[in-house]
Amino acid sequence: MEKALFAGGCFWCMVQPFEEMEGIEKVISGYTGGHVSHPTYEQVKSQETGHTEAVLIEYDETKLSYDDLLMIYWQQTDPTDAMGQFMDRGDSYRPVIFYYNEHQRLSAQKSKKRLEESGHYSQPIVTQIEEAKAFYPAEEEHQQFYKKNPEAYAAEKEQRRKWAAQKEQENVS
Repeated sequence: MEKALFAGGCFWCMVQPFEEMEGIEKVISGYTGGHVSHPTYEQVKSQETGHTEAVLIEYDETKLSYDDLLMIYWQQTDPTDAMGQFMDRGDSYRPVIFYYNEHQRLSAQKSKKRLEESGHYSQPIVTQIEEAKAFYPAEEEHQQFYKKNPEAYAAEKEQRRKWAAQKEQENVS
């Protein structure tokens, strides 16, 4: 089993798109990159631990490639926003592709370059590519949030959609 680690805003909204893909064995919400061992949601939310909310994905590479995961990732984030994602603001929501090996690092760099060259975004792509650090699973209530709290998840997704539409409108004006 291979693993991938992505950050792109609130981890609640990052789970479902990956979990529904054939070849994904597990998606775990959690925290990475900070200076506190085993942080809690409240500590990370305070923006004082240095952690980023992320999802750890365990997948079968014979069914799904890392490049496939990168394609899914880019569709879940705003790669032009370094200080959060959508209405989630602060370092703990920054977009990052964390790599576990040289293959992942190179694939992430190539993928980012293709996105930059696509002309899809008028602003620079600021998503970081960083070596994976210790990952700490979030508390149980944050795992598979979209299944456990479908109404709250739908509201969160709708807020994201409205935020993105507003930002798009501002970029056009």
